[in-house]
Amino acid sequence: MSIDAAVDRHRTFTEDLYRELHEHPELSHRENRTAARMATLLRETGLEVHESVGNSTGVVGILRNGRGPTVLLRADMDGLPVTEVDLVPYRSTQTDEWEGQTVGVMHACGHDTHMASLQSAVRILAEQRETWSGTIVSVFQPAEETVDGAAGMTDALRALVPSIDVALGQHVIDEAAGRVLLSAGPIMATSNMLKITVHGRGGHGSQPEKTVDPIVLASSIILRLQTIVSREIAPSEPAVLTVGTFHAGTKGNIIPASATFEVNIRAFDEEFAERIIAAVERIVAGECRAAGTPEPATVERSGQAPLTSNDAQASARLQVAFETVFGDAVRPLPAIMGSEDFSDLPNAYGAPYVFWMYGGFDAETYRAAQEAGTIAEVIPGNHSPSFVPVIQPTLDVATRAMVTAALAYVGR
Repeated sequence: MSIDAAVDRHRTFTEDLYRELHEHPELSHRENRTAARMATLLRETGLEVHESVGNSTGVVGILRNGRGPTVLLRADMDGLPVTEVDLVPYRSTQTDEWEGQTVGVMHACGHDTHMASLQSAVRILAEQRETWSGTIVSVFQPAEETVDGAAGMTDALRALVPSIDVALGQHVIDEAAGRVLLSAGPIMATSNMLKITVHGRGGHGSQPEKTVDPIVLASSIILRLQTIVSREIAPSEPAVLTVGTFHAGTKGNIIPASATFEVNIRAFDEEFAERIIAAVERIVAGECRAAGTPEPATVERSGQAPLTSNDAQASARLQVAFETVFGDAVRPLPAIMGSEDFSDLPNAYGAPYVFWMYGGFDAETYRAAQEAGTIAEVIPGNHSPSFVPVIQPTLDVATRAMVTAALAYVGR
């Protein structure tokens, strides 16, 4: 049976699973229902299944089919603290606690499409064992959104599967459905989070001369940080520095003792990112000395995502396979400043990997918006409360892409 025929046969299963997952998203490290569902479906397909991999909600399914390469296929499971707008009948109405607040929960990054298509791909591969030889390792990973889910699974995963030949992953994006986007080299940035606390001297708002005001100090630092990219980095070097949070004080007439803010740094080279971090630390220390703070600032690294850089040889192999199946719907993938932790899995093995994207939005709507120059207004980006991919051809393409990529390595 051809891949297209197999995808057709499993379409109802894939679509129903997608809707179910979309309605029941779970936040990072809390994917208990989702993980149990993934494990149940893998067992139904006849795989060797391992749950709670790495003391997490991670699930691993192993499909052995004789001698040959070992190929790791990955899907992520977590949703986001986003309240979904009312666009589809299967929208999420789930809520949960997040940082002390009750929030809506939504698959606003399309991880539901990743899981549904991987489950369908595994079923197709299990049914068509006569067409391939080797081992397929399906990884359903938690906590991609907090970029620590993959790293938390690696030791336990290597105990289950000592080596792999290649790792393959995919992601839906705000592109025209039907397109598959692939490029070799760096495609997603490394991301570093810094939590910075400046320590002042608190007091009454009417007597600022008796204080060291941490709000004024932190504000000065934040403005100065904006000069790192604009004045210390060559225009040819892509980099982003964003201050995303600021917390200080409890009352308008009280100067607080401290202020805390978080900085996100992104670049396409990890050594280059370290240079930016060093510049941040230099500016923070210098501004604190100038303000006469009673103690140095505290700079904590609170999260890091690795660089995603596709292996050239593996990408070339998939390029040929994808063009055979999708023709001119295969497009180059421009490098984006978004980040992923997928590469932590193959990096733990020292194995090559390929990560590609596929479009999720109505092709005609996308074309019209592109012609009108209104893509930003019309096509929602990942993490938007209206990021709801069209079911088809999105799921068919994702399933075909995953099966095609796997067979590029294990096919006979």
